[in-house]
Amino acid sequence: MSGPGATALPANSVSAELGALFRLGWPMIATQMFIMATGFLDTAMAGNYGAADLAGVAMAGNLMWPFFMLATGITMALTPIVAQLRGAGTVALAGERIRQGLWIVTPTSLFMILILWNSQIVFEFSGIDPEVTRIAVGYLQSVCFGVPPVLMYVALRQTCEGLGHTLPPMWIAGAVIPLNALLNYAFIFGVWGFPEMGGIGAGVATAIVFWMELLLMIFVTRRSWLTATQVFAKFSPPDLTEITRLMRVGIPIGLTFFIEMAIFSLVGFLIGRIGVTDLAAHSIAGNLNWMTFVLPSALGAAAGIRVGFYVGANNFDAARFAALTAWRFAFAYALIVSVLLYLGRTWLVEIYTQDVAVKAMAATLLIFIAIYQIADDTQAVAAGCLRGYKDTTMPMVIGMVGYWLIALPFGVLLAQGLLMSEPIGVYGYWAGLTLGLGLVAIALGLRLVRTSRNQALISSLASR
Repeated sequence: MSGPGATALPANSVSAELGALFRLGWPMIATQMFIMATGFLDTAMAGNYGAADLAGVAMAGNLMWPFFMLATGITMALTPIVAQLRGAGTVALAGERIRQGLWIVTPTSLFMILILWNSQIVFEFSGIDPEVTRIAVGYLQSVCFGVPPVLMYVALRQTCEGLGHTLPPMWIAGAVIPLNALLNYAFIFGVWGFPEMGGIGAGVATAIVFWMELLLMIFVTRRSWLTATQVFAKFSPPDLTEITRLMRVGIPIGLTFFIEMAIFSLVGFLIGRIGVTDLAAHSIAGNLNWMTFVLPSALGAAAGIRVGFYVGANNFDAARFAALTAWRFAFAYALIVSVLLYLGRTWLVEIYTQDVAVKAMAATLLIFIAIYQIADDTQAVAAGCLRGYKDTTMPMVIGMVGYWLIALPFGVLLAQGLLMSEPIGVYGYWAGLTLGLGLVAIALGLRLVRTSRNQALISSLASR
């Protein structure tokens, strides 16, 4: 089975390996940017309707995305599994794995719907403004109707990526942006005979877009490179043994994403209780941080596919070379971005706001981002490569310790002045995140070195 990045390359050609990584990875970068664009449209268009609607949609995203990544992270096990089968030349065996992965969507959909539908409990407990809470809850309850199809779509997208075909998901993500904008306009502002729903209307639009993504993916499933997996050659009932094998790989992936995203969401809630200026500065810094993170995140995913392919082909040296090449590129990229963020911090912040207090605070926060950029980017690539080896449990443990047992407590102590003579607010939380992220990056790097050199461990993980 061929596909972008599928051909084994000489393990001494850095340029060839980088070329393969970027042929595989640039559509994944574009896909992430398109997903960001739809989220930006929701927030920006709701903001044009009203300030409370902007805040409501933003707070809804803070709650939704960690659980979304948890649910979709579980089926992400399909990507390294399919990649390794492709590398072994046994892609026809992937069909049963994919069918069982699609069965996992049922319980994960129910779990996510349960969380989103009852989100009012979280917002009320957090002390969020009642009107903002009403809009956030309405948005999330509307999105619930699109949860099953989007989780099904993502599972099939992850299968495509494991097969080395990353362009179709990119085209789908880009194609729904105009639809999302039109539906937002219709449901937020009540034009063309549609009800005027404000920020809640953005949730209705999102649910419809989720259904459209699945519909478009159904057309992709007719492509020869996907039918070669024989995924739709027959019907398979749920197989608990196979589902358990998938979840042994997938649950740690989902929890790793959840652990990382949830810490940023929780910090957002905590900073929101300090004041509007702090929250605005934090939001700007977080947005810029995410923009710089898209490339290494996608590169890590592409490297994981390359690693998985080589492991399936029993070319462990090439797998290690692919991982090392991706990590080195991420390190060089992070150095450049760090310098640019530091030098351009004032200008970048002015794109978002002209408020003097917010600008000063956000510009200072960009110094933190510039400092930890190396850790953030290299840990993303290391984690992606480890997924290619199906080494997913230890990264989950590392993330739990680094973010929740070190970053959060340290950040709270600094923010509330328990380690210093006075509280330093938002800066304390970002200092904690910087420390935790640095430790996570070091630990994941060491884990990647150990795994990539241990053929017995690689073979053991591959048999999962």
